[in-house]
Amino acid sequence: MLQFEELKHQLEEKREALAALETALGLARLREEVEMLEHKSAEPGFWDNMQQAQKITQRMAGLKAKDESYQKLCARCEDTLALIELGDEAEDLSLIAEIQEEIDAVGAEVEAMRLSTLLTGEYDGHNAILTFHAGSGGTEAQDWAEMLFRMYNRWAERRGFKVSTLDYLDGDEAGLKSASILVEGENAYGYLKSEAGVHRLVRVSPFDAAGRRHTSFSSLEVMPEIEEDNSVEINPDDIKMEVYRASGAGGQKVNKTSSAVRLIHIPTGIVVSCQVERSQTQNREVAMRMLISKLVEIKERENLEKISDIKGEQKEITWGSQIRSYVFMPYTMVKDHRTGFETGNVNGVMDGDLDGFINAYLTAQSQGTLGEDVE
Repeated sequence: MLQFEELKHQLEEKREALAALETALGLARLREEVEMLEHKSAEPGFWDNMQQAQKITQRMAGLKAKDESYQKLCARCEDTLALIELGDEAEDLSLIAEIQEEIDAVGAEVEAMRLSTLLTGEYDGHNAILTFHAGSGGTEAQDWAEMLFRMYNRWAERRGFKVSTLDYLDGDEAGLKSASILVEGENAYGYLKSEAGVHRLVRVSPFDAAGRRHTSFSSLEVMPEIEEDNSVEINPDDIKMEVYRASGAGGQKVNKTSSAVRLIHIPTGIVVSCQVERSQTQNREVAMRMLISKLVEIKERENLEKISDIKGEQKEITWGSQIRSYVFMPYTMVKDHRTGFETGNVNGVMDGDLDGFINAYLTAQSQGTLGEDVE
């Protein structure tokens, strides 16, 4: 039947695109690396160095997951083809809607895989450190910062990424003043780097007894987790360390001794904090990694030759024009001002459905059409 022939043609286009991706994804090299890592993990004494062993097993799990995702999508294509042939043979038009939905879903997954091949930056494959800052506006802005904190936690959960809270400073009445999380997973930084910037909220404030509409701003910094980098030389005399009592998000249990650490890089004014570990020494180690990561990210973004060329806090990591607006009232819409991508499903976005925005950014970046402000 003609309808099923058209569906078969649509699916064949997706299958051809998927087949072409096998090379682009480097699956042959990936499988060789998995085999090599499996041999290494089977060697005597592998677990003697716990930290190194965990990195290897995490890398191995990520590579296997990537390969399995590709194989599952290939199998899904074959299942859909079988359904088309079954429907055509039985002339069962009631299957058309289900098949079309399946083809669209396959197409979306193929496109997501294609976009992952664009993540070729030096640090795109790294874990990501996200730092949230409430803007001016007191409780309203602090509540918005906490909403963003939840939104990115939910996005990471959807992806199957691991999230750890590194630092959390409660708001005065609600929300948070600042917080940092570590997102661990394949290409976490590559996907999340597009989210750095100022996020704007428009809504009727639940904290305003008069029910007036408010505009709030919060910023998000995104940097790759970098444990060590030979290009970074930090003079110990340039670091000021402060210790303070840890405070937990939403009443979570954390160590209440003065084990939390705040590091201030005097030449640039950059501040990083960590309170997740139980000892002051461990928190300082994590904070140092955060500082190195932030310095390297700025150095790369600004195309600087050395860390000492960073002169004070950079504009991009403080306040600037918003990258995205979230409108709850008088209508519902979330719009990215750099790509023009928008959706009316505000609740879905706040529940972590950010892939449309991330994919639009990566596509625009690869095509050289990324704008500063698309109205």
